[in-house]
Amino acid sequence: MPIVAQSTETTDWVSRFADEVIEESERRAPGKPVVVASGLSPSGPIHLGNLREVMTPHLVADEIRRRGYTVRHLLSWDDYDRYRKVPVGIPGIDGSWAEHIGKPLTSVPAPKGSEYPNWAEHFKAAMVEALAELGVEYDGISQTEQYTSGVYRDQVLFAMKHRGDIDAILEQYRTKKGPAKKQQGQKPVDEAELEAAEGSGAAAEEDGSSAAGYYPYKPYCGQCEKDLTTVTSYDDETTELAYTCSACGFSETVRLSEFNRGKLVWKVDWPMRWAYEGVVFEPSGVDHSSPGSSFQVGGQIVGIFGGKQPIGPMYAFVGISGMAKMSSSKGGVPTPADALQIMEPQLLRWLYARRRPNQSFKIAFDQEIQRLYDEWDKLAGKVAEGPVLPADAAAYARAVGTAAGELPKTPRPMPYRTLASVADITAGAEDQTLRILSELDPENPLASLDEVRPRLDKAETWINTQVPAEERTVVRDEPDVELLKSLDDQGRESLRLLLDGLERNWSLDGLTHLVYGVPKVQAGFPADATAKELPPEIKVAQRTFFALLYHLLVGRDTGPRLPTLLLAVGQDRVRKLLGV
Repeated sequence: MPIVAQSTETTDWVSRFADEVIEESERRAPGKPVVVASGLSPSGPIHLGNLREVMTPHLVADEIRRRGYTVRHLLSWDDYDRYRKVPVGIPGIDGSWAEHIGKPLTSVPAPKGSEYPNWAEHFKAAMVEALAELGVEYDGISQTEQYTSGVYRDQVLFAMKHRGDIDAILEQYRTKKGPAKKQQGQKPVDEAELEAAEGSGAAAEEDGSSAAGYYPYKPYCGQCEKDLTTVTSYDDETTELAYTCSACGFSETVRLSEFNRGKLVWKVDWPMRWAYEGVVFEPSGVDHSSPGSSFQVGGQIVGIFGGKQPIGPMYAFVGISGMAKMSSSKGGVPTPADALQIMEPQLLRWLYARRRPNQSFKIAFDQEIQRLYDEWDKLAGKVAEGPVLPADAAAYARAVGTAAGELPKTPRPMPYRTLASVADITAGAEDQTLRILSELDPENPLASLDEVRPRLDKAETWINTQVPAEERTVVRDEPDVELLKSLDDQGRESLRLLLDGLERNWSLDGLTHLVYGVPKVQAGFPADATAKELPPEIKVAQRTFFALLYHLLVGRDTGPRLPTLLLAVGQDRVRKLLGV
């Protein structure tokens, strides 16, 4: 199949990488499927920073599929990594899990109450479900299955036979100062997270050196299952390997040609897989730009296995609005599953698609999510009506669907902030929610809440889980008599103008026009006068009027957008609370 060239001046970052990957794949393995890869360690909650490890190759692979090529997106579950330490804040575990440190993740019990057979499967499950909702197509590979079934046996024997060559490469970096020896296993998001990643179950083994020599293979103990073992001898001809365990004192001699209870150390394991799978594209965290990093060293070691280093960008960290950078070694860290509870998959895909991999960005769990949704809806409108910048159009197309088709969507996507406000005020009462939402556009009233789902459900979950109790909206039961009595003539007149216009303006657009128009009319200007036609003091008068309404309706200076709030409260109750 011929290479499909794209102009870098008019395409987005995904298309540019797709061009490079197709060209490189044709050069390395003409006529074969294009292979891209990701790797995740289910050592704890798999957070939104880890999702970039999957979304970057997914977006590139999907673009290549759209062009008619066959693509394999390999997702290696590094579930044969060692269990490094007991994470904090994880429900269902206690200090007794420390006895499992050093075992493979698939040999560690799942947290109490889990329906899954082991630690790895427990933490993998949420990510599998999230990736399905996000429309990510991949071939999952369990490293436990690969190693224990003997799939990598020839590669292991080859690495042991060429251990001197591997050792010579590693020796170039052993004396260099830097974090290289702390960044094996799952690739952390940036250098600031190296220490956290090391403690997240990320298989940070030694590089294989010991007093007995260099051996790139680490057995799991035949008695205690831990990897606190040292290879004491190995015979290339017979493949007899002897090891001792410092944890339990056990020692044995096995034939590596028949032994499947161990794995290559990370800096050898990763490039071995590149060669074995023929990986052309795989991203890595920015920490891999440092001397001695897994990616740089792997680029040399992969040649021993007869392969080539993948091309791929280094990706920057992903943050959370109002929170520090994420580390999956701690409980309570936002995961893709958490994000998908409060936002539609299209929005989450868009956040990863619109930024180049080397650009950091934040995912909003606070009030910023409302602004993000406004921006997303504005983009959707531009795409529908045109014109729109090519890169923006491409990011939108990648967000709403894949080569397989469009993702399920909300039939009638009302503004997220409006849905959140209504869910807040009604406390989820469906009859009241339907009443309010159907009044937003009297000419095209909402017939069923199903029309605004799942966005409504996401907004309601956001209100219930992310908005502090003190910021929730509670409408007054009775008028604030003292405040009403204290109003001057101008204050009373502003309320009368509002109440007089309620009935004929009872819609979202009508009430918006009304609440902004009252201060204009009081100042002698038409209600529809534009900002350019008004003096600056009108904005001050509007803010004063809005604050008065909020105090009379909800007892606070601020709250949901006033038009939405008025609709939610209802005409009769508004008249009761604002009556003068």
